[in-house]
Amino acid sequence: MGAVIAIGERARTTGFALAGVEVRPAEAPDRVRALWRDLPADVALVILTPAAAAALGPDALDVSEPLTVVMPP
Repeated sequence: MGAVIAIGERARTTGFALAGVEVRPAEAPDRVRALWRDLPADVALVILTPAAAAALGPDALDVSEPLTVVMPP
């Protein structure tokens, strides 16, 4: 099984660490884009906050891998 990573505001992603998710806090859009660009090859699932998803834009999320989900607002 591949890695699971959560990207977005620290306050919205920190709790995922309790379930073994690798949390990568990102408050600024530039940081979100840098983390997305540098995702390791073994990532199976990326969990994004709504703000992180907005920073990436819809084209970035229109990929078959890794599986990407956006938290509800």
